[in-house]
Order: sequence, then C-alpha cells, then structure tokens
Amino acid sequence: MSGNHPYRRAGAVIVAGTAIWFAGISPVSRVYITPDAAERLRMLEAGERGWVIGQHLAAAGTVAVPVGFAAFARRLPGGRAKRWAVAAAVSLLAGAPLFVSSLSRRASDLERFAYGRGSNAPFLAYSGLHVLALVALGGSLLASPAKRWIGVTAAASAPIYGAILVAKKDIPPFVFYLVEGLTGAYLMTWEETDPTEA
Repeated sequence: MSGNHPYRRAGAVIVAGTAIWFAGISPVSRVYITPDAAERLRMLEAGERGWVIGQHLAAAGTVAVPVGFAAFARRLPGGRAKRWAVAAAVSLLAGAPLFVSSLSRRASDLERFAYGRGSNAPFLAYSGLHVLALVALGGSLLASPAKRWIGVTAAASAPIYGAILVAKKDIPPFVFYLVEGLTGAYLMTWEETDPTEA
C-alpha cells in the first residue's frame, strides 16, 4: 500500500492472522491447563466439533501471519532492515507447516493429544523458528526508522522465549503471536513522509 502508511496492508494481514489464530485456540481452551489426561480427553470429546473447527482456524492463522511478514519484507527497500525482515519471514514460513501438521493431528486424534503421545519435535522446531524470527524481526525494526520500542520489544522477547523453550521443552505459542500481532498493529499505523525511506 502506498502513501504515508506503506506497511498497512502487511500489518493488517498479520493482525488478522493473529486474531484468527487466537480464535482457533479458544474452543476448549481449558484443555491446555488441565493436568489430568483423562479429563483433557473428556473435555475434548465433549467439545469435539468446536475443537476441530478451532484447529482449522488456528492453521489458517499460522499460515497468514508469515505471509504478512513476507509482505512487509517485500515492501522494505534494500538494506539491512530488509535483509533482517526477509530472515524473519523465511523463519516463520519454514515453521508454519510444522505447526499446521501438529494442528492436523490434534484435530484427527483427540486421544493422542490429550495423553501427549507422539513426537514433540515438530512443535519444538516450530517454536525455535519463531524465536529466530523474533530476533530477525527485532533486527529489522531496529535497523529501520520504526519507533525504537517496537524493535526492542521483538528483539528482547526472543531470548526470554528461547530460555523458556530450552528449560521447559515447551512454550505456549500464543506468546509469539502477542509480539507478532503487536508488530502487525504497529505496521498498520507506521507513517512515513517518504515511503522509500525505511
């Protein structure tokens, strides 16, 4: 999008993808904090229709957010900010299929998800790629004329989330989308007097 808001469209895609993702994880949301596997399965079976629809919505959001960041990278003029933005988009695009496959398994095999069966490697890889993407996103924003706070927010979140991931071998993925959604909202309002300067 041209004019004084050159990244508005990219930001809108990111925000929409984030909202869809959060809507997708909301049905049967208590399942994520319920420690008893049998109770998790009971909850999933009771809310199966909403759960399955939710996994499809979360998959759509998982794909949309990286597309928005790719659009942001594409709009940036050449230079360090663009290189960092491309790295962020590539990391997110690489991670998206990993989580989409996990969401597919969650929708198709409730018992497996409830009892935590199967490999967690795809989710860990997806989460690790998100951490790398936040590092690169922070680098891009800090190398651009964006307000410093948004770049610092993205960059500072990466080591925190990375440390949690290493220590716990798990992390609630909504934390990534909080930062990315905030960034998308910032991009929607980012004004430039000359859209060639970024």
